[in-house]
Amino acid sequence: MKLTIYSQDGADSGKSVTLDKTVFEIEPNDHAIWLDVRRIQGNMRQGTHKTKERGEVSRSTRKLYRQKGTGHSRAGSARSPIRRGGGNIFGPRPHTYNIKVNRKTRLVARRSALVYKARDKALRVVEDFAIKTPDTREIKSLLTSIELTGKRVLFLTGEHSNTINLSSRNVPKLTVRNVSDASTLDFMKAHVVVFQKSALKSLSNQLGTKKKTTKKKT
Repeated sequence: MKLTIYSQDGADSGKSVTLDKTVFEIEPNDHAIWLDVRRIQGNMRQGTHKTKERGEVSRSTRKLYRQKGTGHSRAGSARSPIRRGGGNIFGPRPHTYNIKVNRKTRLVARRSALVYKARDKALRVVEDFAIKTPDTREIKSLLTSIELTGKRVLFLTGEHSNTINLSSRNVPKLTVRNVSDASTLDFMKAHVVVFQKSALKSLSNQLGTKKKTTKKKT
C-alpha cells in the first residue's frame, strides 16, 4: 500500500511512501488488541477506593439493649453493618489493577490496530518539519489542508519536539505523541493517524519483522 506524502502546508508533495507489509498488511488479532487495551486502562487506574468496615467507623461499641425480654431481635453494637451508619460489608479495598501482557502480544496488538486504520484509509503521512516558535495556527492550517478538522487525530513525530507539542495543546481532539510512546489505545481512539515521514520509518523498525537469513554451508 502506498500513501501520499503531504508537505507542511498540507499540499501534495508529489512523493509517496510504501507501507511495511509486515506491519500494515498482517491478519489483525482482535483478542491481542483487547488484551493490550485492557492492560493499558487497568494500569491507568489508581485503585485507591476504600470504604469503612465495622471496625473503622466511629460509633459506640456498647450493646444497644439487653439480649432478651424486649420483644425485638437481638442487637449488638451500632457499628453493625445492618444498621444505619454502621460499617460496610465487603466494601472495596485499595488494590492494584495492573495487568501483565507479553511483549510479543503487545506488538501484535499495535500492528493489528494499525491494520484496521490502513483498511479504513485513516492514515496520513507528512514531511518532517520543525516549528521554531510555538504557533497553533500552523498546526491548525495543516489539519485543515488535509481535511482533518473536527476529527480525533493522533499526530506521531519521529523524535520529541517541544514546539510541536506546545503548538498543539489548544487544538481540539488532537493528540501528539512520539512514535515510540504511541500505544494500542492511542491508535484505537483516533479517527485518523498522521505520521511524520521519520516516524513512519521508526515505526517500521519497531514493529516490522525482519526475515532471518541462513548462511549456506560450504
